[in-house]
Amino acid sequence: MPCDPERRDATVRRLNRIAGQVQGIARMVAEDRYCMDILAQVQAVRAALARAEGEILRDHAAHCVTEAVAAGDAPATKRKLDELIDLFDRSRR
Repeated sequence: MPCDPERRDATVRRLNRIAGQVQGIARMVAEDRYCMDILAQVQAVRAALARAEGEILRDHAAHCVTEAVAAGDAPATKRKLDELIDLFDRSRR
């Protein structure tokens, strides 16, 4: 089941905004701006990435995992769930 094109486009726009923010941070560093201002922008990017990650994760669960379950494909369902578990394990390190 493919991702909803509107949600996909919104995610791409969000990621493009984040890329612009990261470029802005690089400029701030190059211009030797105040460290706390740079760190505030880094935190903003981290928060924006976390929101993007959540959206992508929701889409994965709504489409990829649901499709495997609905198809009655036990091995595919297990693979999808294992992928999610591995993702959460990596994020805790």
